[in-house]
Amino acid sequence: MRQWTPRQWTTAAAGTLALLLILGVPTVLLPNSLFTREIEPTWWSYPVWAATAVLGGLLLATYTGPHRPETCTPGRRRGLSGGVLAWLAIGCPVCNKLVLAALGASGALTYFAPLQPVLALAGLALLAVALWTRLHTPCAAPAPAHDGTGT
Repeated sequence: MRQWTPRQWTTAAAGTLALLLILGVPTVLLPNSLFTREIEPTWWSYPVWAATAVLGGLLLATYTGPHRPETCTPGRRRGLSGGVLAWLAIGCPVCNKLVLAALGASGALTYFAPLQPVLALAGLALLAVALWTRLHTPCAAPAPAHDGTGT
């Protein structure tokens, strides 16, 4: 990251701010009038939210770097999976329609809410691994075009 361009740092900052909004508004960690939350956020939701946004912003910036061909995409699935897990972790357990449909309100509180810290750790770990992979995996430049002359 020491060799990052200003464009990459700008992308990281903009990505972090965007993720703070994208994750914070629907989970109501960022108070708003669009969404409501039935259960108050846990104390750890805020640091997980911030860490997810920072890691996601840095990961996004790795895709704007000058040294990687477009076909070099290690870490993409881990990053997306990590973001989804973190979002599930910081959200209200009884406000998530998927969880409610699968477990009901009492099941969401009994079974899903205790799993949220585990989801948070797994999500952050996946984002960190994806970022590390993007930063430490050299990708070969695309092969030169073959002109058909055999030379």
